[in-house]
Amino acid sequence: MEANSFKTILYEKSPDGKIAYITLNRPDRFNAIDGHLPRDLRDAVKLANADPTVHCIILKGNGPGFCGGYDLDIYSQNAVRGETAGSQDLSKGYDPLIDYTMMKENTDCFSELFHSHKPTIAQVHGAAVAGGSDIALCCDLVIMATDARIGYPPSRVWGCPTTAMWAFRIGVEKAKRMLFTGDLISGAEAADMGLVLKAVPEEELEETVLLLANRIASVPQNQLWMQKQVINGLIEGPLLRSQKLSTIFDGITRNSPEGVAFQELSKEKGFKAAIHERDSPARSERYGKVWKSVL
Repeated sequence: MEANSFKTILYEKSPDGKIAYITLNRPDRFNAIDGHLPRDLRDAVKLANADPTVHCIILKGNGPGFCGGYDLDIYSQNAVRGETAGSQDLSKGYDPLIDYTMMKENTDCFSELFHSHKPTIAQVHGAAVAGGSDIALCCDLVIMATDARIGYPPSRVWGCPTTAMWAFRIGVEKAKRMLFTGDLISGAEAADMGLVLKAVPEEELEETVLLLANRIASVPQNQLWMQKQVINGLIEGPLLRSQKLSTIFDGITRNSPEGVAFQELSKEKGFKAAIHERDSPARSERYGKVWKSVL
């Protein structure tokens, strides 16, 4: 894999070669996840790991934010018409393996950041939402702008975070608070909660991440690898089990009565209207009737 062969990311290195920069590069779509991005990300991490000069990887987003999640023009609105992966045709029953096979591949690609031999740092500005939070939280360290946002709104309807990193980062109760509500929180709140390492004003974000990366890059690669293996070893077994379950459940959420109704409402009123009703404090009576019509 060559650095110039990626379709959805940019890959470059610092002048001394010790830091690899992986930049999500679909800025016109808020770096939303399409069919190429997960594999580009995996291959870029592998490229950095194979480079004997690289000690640390910085992951960031081009444009107004880090990553807005899956490109829902592809995965939601078209899915209603059966053109792409969304709700299945349930007339002959639901096949969980169809959803699991697709999402397991993506989950494994994002998890390459967690399993990387070289430390990974997510530099989050704007927002890391839904699948974007999956990607950011797979990194070893996350530094956010104080006014950036992070969360998993699809936990309300039509999603389950397949990388399953929430509880391992902030514990059971706080993870439940985030996934029971689907709320977005600021970088400042995320740092206070312990979800991310640090939050700084956006104008200080790049410098803060670079200072940390340079400090890490001053350590021999084998030392970095050994420390990471010891720490990751504490959660790797439980994490893999959680990822399997959450990836299966993610497919079910998109094919549940509520998930199908969400897509039907998206088709009828547009995706923004469906999102507004899904994420509002009290869903409208009309949306409730849509759910019942699918049952």
